Amino acid sequence: MKGKYIDEFYKNVEKYESDFHEYMNSKSKRGRKRKNKMYFTPVTEKAIIAYNKDKDQNKRNKVYSEYIHYPVWKLAQNIINRFKFPYMNGTTEDKQYEVIGFLLQKLGKFTESKGRAFSYFSIVAKNYCIQTNNKAYKLLKSKDNLLAVDRQRDIINEEIQSSRKESLKDFTDLFVESYDKQIENRFSKTVDIKIAYAVMELFRRRDNIEKYNKKALYVLIREMTDEKTQDISRVVNTIKRDFKEKFEQYEQIAQK
Repeated sequence: MKGKYIDEFYKNVEKYESDFHEYMNSKSKRGRKRKNKMYFTPVTEKAIIAYNKDKDQNKRNKVYSEYIHYPVWKLAQNIINRFKFPYMNGTTEDKQYEVIGFLLQKLGKFTESKGRAFSYFSIVAKNYCIQTNNKAYKLLKSKDNLLAVDRQRDIINEEIQSSRKESLKDFTDLFVESYDKQIENRFSKTVDIKIAYAVMELFRRRDNIEKYNKKALYVLIREMTDEKTQDISRVVNTIKRDFKEKFEQYEQIAQK
C-alpha cells in the first residue's frame, strides 16, 4: 500500500524525537550534559529510510521537505565551508548546490545496512568533492604554469588527509559499537575475551590516549587485564585484521 512507510514514520515521529532528545540530554560518564547541536539526527535517518521505501510521491515530497531537505543542505554547506575545495568551479554557494544535487542522486541508495546515515552521506559528499576537486586541479595543471599551481598542492593533500581522518573517526565509532557485541563469538578463550574488551575500552578512550606509543598501549592493556604480552599481541593482531577488513568494506560501500 502506497504511503504506509511514511505514515508509520509520522505515527512514531514524536517518539523518535523524544528518544533522541532524551539521549542528547542524558549525562555523559564525566557528568556533563551533551549539547544538542546536531542537524542530521537519527530522526533524519528514519525519514530517509521511509522516503526510500515508499512509493507515494506526494508523501515523499512532504517528508523530504519537512525532515530531509535541511539536514542535507546543512551537511553540504558544512563540508564545503570546512574543506573549501579551491579547484571546484563556482562560488561557495555553487559548490554547495552541486554537492546537494549529487547527494540527492545517492539518497535512494541508503539502507539500514550501510550504517548511520550521517556518516554514509558525509563520506559520499567528501569523496565526490575530493574527486571533483582533483579533476579540476589536473585540468588547471595542464593549462597553467606548473610553478603557480604547485603552491596549492599541499592544500589538496591536507584536504584528502583530513577527509580520510574524518571517515576513520566515524567508522571507528561504529566498529567499537558493533565489535563489542561480537567479542564472545569472535574469541573462544576467556583470556582473549578479557583482552578484547580491554582493547575496545581503549578505542572508546582514544581521544585521551592518542599520543601514547605502541609500547605504552600494551602496558595499559596489561594493567587492565593482567595478561601476558604474547596473549595481548595475538588478540590485538586479530582485531587489527578485522578493523582493516571492515574499514575497507565501509569505504567501498560509501563510494557506491
